[in-house]
Amino acid sequence: MARGFSEGGGGGDQSWARPVPVIGDATSARTRREDPAGWAMGESVVEALESVVGARRDIRRFRPDPVPTELLEAVLEAGHRAPSVGHSQPWRFIVVSDQATRDKAAHLADAARLAQADHLTEDRAARLLDLKLEGLREAPLGIVVACDRRTPALGVLGRATFPDADLWSCATAIENMWLTARAHGLGMGWVTLFDPADLADLFGLPEGVVTLGWLCLGWPDERPPEPGLQRAGWSTKTPLADVVLRERWSESAPARPVSHLRGPDEHRLVAATDDADDLLAPPDSLGVLDRALNRVVALGDRPIDGGTLVLASADHPVADLGVSPYAVSVTREVTEAAVAGTSMGAVAARTAGLDLRVVDAGVRGDDPVAGAIAARPRDPQGDLASADALTAADVDALLATGRDLGRRSAERGLVVLGEIGVGNTTVAAAVACALTGLDAVDAVGLGAGADAAILERKRAIVEAALARSAPSLTTAGSPADRAKAILAALGGPDLALLTGVVLGAVEGGAPVILDGLAGSLPGLLATRIEPAVQAHLIAGQRSRERAHAAVLRALGLEPLLTLRLRAGEGVGACLAASMLLQGLRMRRLAARTVE
Repeated sequence: MARGFSEGGGGGDQSWARPVPVIGDATSARTRREDPAGWAMGESVVEALESVVGARRDIRRFRPDPVPTELLEAVLEAGHRAPSVGHSQPWRFIVVSDQATRDKAAHLADAARLAQADHLTEDRAARLLDLKLEGLREAPLGIVVACDRRTPALGVLGRATFPDADLWSCATAIENMWLTARAHGLGMGWVTLFDPADLADLFGLPEGVVTLGWLCLGWPDERPPEPGLQRAGWSTKTPLADVVLRERWSESAPARPVSHLRGPDEHRLVAATDDADDLLAPPDSLGVLDRALNRVVALGDRPIDGGTLVLASADHPVADLGVSPYAVSVTREVTEAAVAGTSMGAVAARTAGLDLRVVDAGVRGDDPVAGAIAARPRDPQGDLASADALTAADVDALLATGRDLGRRSAERGLVVLGEIGVGNTTVAAAVACALTGLDAVDAVGLGAGADAAILERKRAIVEAALARSAPSLTTAGSPADRAKAILAALGGPDLALLTGVVLGAVEGGAPVILDGLAGSLPGLLATRIEPAVQAHLIAGQRSRERAHAAVLRALGLEPLLTLRLRAGEGVGACLAASMLLQGLRMRRLAARTVE
């Protein structure tokens, strides 16, 4: 019989030492069970960590003294030790000491600060301009943190479901660097007042590598006892209890963050009217167009001579319920024609002098439409009647994508909305009912090529969709939350994306030209998210859709055109944009009177 074993095969009275690995975790399950807090580093370390976290500050003023190489390495090493999704380590640190480069960056930040101030309320604009950005020039070092996103999200563990987790990883690297700098007595300031493309161009970053801003690093010439924006009265620290929720989102959740976006300055509006009165023509000679021109002139810091049609294309599962006489394949065909520049909307944009951006926001098929900007929802879509149109995650993602597209489109001048999608008049009618209180019978129109049977099906589906979604919509909190809930329950990816485009265009200071019913709802949804948006909107037309007039009334907008169009694709908005651009040229070239 072998020593130490009983006849029954057990261990008997013999005990054996636990094999302990010479590398890795040497603890046992028993040790961890008996002392679950045994991994703690001790009270002194906890107190030191609390001190460093509590004393972290965004430093604006710096001494010119150099940062020792070993301290710079310590800060960078801390960043490199940050957690990263799938251990991808996507961060890249560009260390800048050259004064000329720092001056160029400071110039970019100054320009961006002035541009943002133009869109804030007077008080907030003044406070923004008071904020000191000289750290870009004063600090002896700058560190630009870039995120290398060239690896497809599906190829990185953890990014397939949260594709922006690589950016979050880089943010944790910045926090590590910030805390390490503070512990060593260095100051760090995070500056994000840049156009990301401008900052990327400054360093020659390749496509797919994006920046998270500029970190100023040096010895601080201030030692603020509390956060700078808090001391400046920009905002107060929210109590922890107000931002902690238990188990799920509740009615007691904090209100949405305060926005300080403003509409056109009243002095600019009056100046635009005064300028028009100097023309050799009767006051308001162009009627509704004159009022729209005044709004465009008041919004712009530069002459507007063009714009961009953002054409969002998407299919909707509700089309499978017989609400349209057209096959769903038509959506892809028209989108492909738009990319080729031959669809009605594309031609209308070109003849109006507009650029064109076609977005595949969910065209049916395994692959996005070639040549279009791909911004398709990731989750399955519902048919309205029995299931929500979009998930909340897709709504947020589409809004974010649209915002970025709107900001970039604003650089060209006017931002014009258009949409393509079989069945989207049913979606638009349901959303219009939820936003304005219309009944389905009053909101649902016949639609292009439809007959009485299709009309009845559309009304029945809209009624069913409103009844199904009513409980969730009535419990939505703020107007912004309700707008997002409506998009999720009843909307479509094209509406969500265009709502984001409106918000981004307004942030960029551009006038937004609305189209028909589906091309006007993004304007109304955006005003529920950010009320100051309304001052940037111009109703290009009123279509034949029954609910369109109610949506325009809710927006307080009078349309430039009433042609009973059914075209979609932004055709009416392009015609209106052409009128606006012609009106602006007329104002510039027409004879003027003298006193």
